[in-house]
Amino acid sequence: MTLETPMHTPTLNQTTALVLETNNLRGDAKAGRIPTSLGRLLRHLRHQTRPVDELVITHDGLDDAQRTLLCESAGRAVRFVELPADTGYYEAKNLGFAATTTEVVAFGDADCWPDARWLERLLAPFDDPGVDVVSGRTTYRPDVLGTAATAIDFIYFPSPLGPGCVRNFYANNVAFRRSTFDAYRYEPARGVYRGHCQLLGLRLQKDGVAVRFEPGARTFHRFPDRRRQLLELRLLRGADATELGPTLVSTYAPRLRWLNRLGPVTPLVVLGARFVASLRHLGRQDLPARTGLERVVCVGAVAGLSLADAAGAVARSVGLGAARDDAHALAYHGDRDRLAA
Repeated sequence: MTLETPMHTPTLNQTTALVLETNNLRGDAKAGRIPTSLGRLLRHLRHQTRPVDELVITHDGLDDAQRTLLCESAGRAVRFVELPADTGYYEAKNLGFAATTTEVVAFGDADCWPDARWLERLLAPFDDPGVDVVSGRTTYRPDVLGTAATAIDFIYFPSPLGPGCVRNFYANNVAFRRSTFDAYRYEPARGVYRGHCQLLGLRLQKDGVAVRFEPGARTFHRFPDRRRQLLELRLLRGADATELGPTLVSTYAPRLRWLNRLGPVTPLVVLGARFVASLRHLGRQDLPARTGLERVVCVGAVAGLSLADAAGAVARSVGLGAARDDAHALAYHGDRDRLAA
């Protein structure tokens, strides 16, 4: 089933906001590093073809001078929301939403690099009053490693709620009608690193709230700055499979609920199913098609990354892994993943 949807002509029928959080810039936050990285993104966002009415940035303590410079980088007024100590990634989004007043709210991440028409395409569907949630398409960089990791981390599954809709979305590239997000929001999920958006997607589906998919609303997600942290990210992804496994099995394969009594078997089954889905999604995420030797290398990369995830899942299942403290996030400050200045 194809997930492609018709292009919309943007209008300005709805007031809109964009919420950016800086959680993913906390890692290695040496003096001046967060405002420098954030300022680079804000200068890039000035080229969006559709502006928003409100721009909200959540942060851990930017001073007045830094805020002034960031407003200059953005070329507009910015509403800054200082967070309580140790606020997590998803709660930062909840608090950022609370600082908006608009009819539609989009969410992005400070470690993502959107296309110029990202907001235009993400927000246009809300001119239809029947649309409540819109998911864009997130990918990693378009090289072999990025293609492989995208096929693992950013798969979009068709929804039973209608054509052009998906079961899941990613919190770095999604927009909600205000009343819908206000009714649901992200709920705490103990021990889960980055799975809250998947849980919210399942809650929406259960209640009949469709998530519209707009693949043209594209943003590129960075890899962590260092290889050690890339490995750590994979272990955390695997640990999430352990925490989310019972819910995923009960939702997608209710006849196999008995697997939930088998300890580490459940996340390994989930990761095995994801591995098969990842191979099927290679070359289907608007990234360059991989053939011949390149495809062999991509398949090998998918297998290697999946094995690292499996190691994280087993470690969490036997009590060797703990959820990462959001106050000590991975580092996403480097410039190597940027596609344009």
